[in-house]
Amino acid sequence: MKASNTLLFITMATVWSLNWSIMKTGLGFVSPVAFLLQRFIFFSLAFSPLIFFWRKKIPRDKKTIVKIVVLAMVNAANFLATSAALAVGSSGTSAVLNYTAPLFVFCLAVVFLKEETSVIKFIGVVVGFGGISVLFIHGASSLMFLSAVTMVLGASLWAVTTVFYKKFLSHVDAFVTNYFQCLLGILPLSLFALAKNDFTVPSDPAYLWILIYETIAVSAMGSTLWLYLTKKEGATVVAGSSLIVPVLAMLFGWALLNESLYIESVAGSALILAGVGLVNTRREKE
Repeated sequence: MKASNTLLFITMATVWSLNWSIMKTGLGFVSPVAFLLQRFIFFSLAFSPLIFFWRKKIPRDKKTIVKIVVLAMVNAANFLATSAALAVGSSGTSAVLNYTAPLFVFCLAVVFLKEETSVIKFIGVVVGFGGISVLFIHGASSLMFLSAVTMVLGASLWAVTTVFYKKFLSHVDAFVTNYFQCLLGILPLSLFALAKNDFTVPSDPAYLWILIYETIAVSAMGSTLWLYLTKKEGATVVAGSSLIVPVLAMLFGWALLNESLYIESVAGSALILAGVGLVNTRREKE
């Protein structure tokens, strides 16, 4: 990555790593559906003035609009699957399992984006995924089988949205895309909430601060930076580098939620960091 993009990536990775502990805490107040619905509504309302001033960046052609709608639906399904699994598992283990996504991205990007790859980058993804496997095998007892499958489903959907955006929507401003995928995601989440009559909004001030963090740091900053970096850098490089997030998420889970941290965590983390280094290795001609 370029130096400027590396700084943006570090910011995004830190925000998303801390988010696993914060999101886990938020899910202690409400159900996954209610949590996501409130997060999307809060974000859409808070940043609607900014979208008004950036209205010239909003696409008008029907094909692009349809693609944004498709992206929004898949994105909502991804978030719902991830949150549902996190609600019954530890934040660290859930983050680890969710970050099987880079492996899916690597496969999809080579096939659909025709991204150039190399043996070194492939080895980097394999090594990083090996670290993920070590962490997951040790912490698998904290997730039921169904939850584990749900988290992997969320990871695969996340990979699909990443490659889909890179291939079909990279000409659209990253923040505009992020805004409308959240705004449009309100519809399917509202239908789920309506079916369960699940519109609870806790009055606890701590929950309000969680929503503020989810709105500003995670949705506005983190998700926009992810789309921006996916546009500017190769999808495989950004996704492979993001393997560092579950390492940091485990540390935050240990520090903030008193989740266990073992020697296997250190070994798996070392493999992940080695994988990230290999994924970001540039060939000599570059």
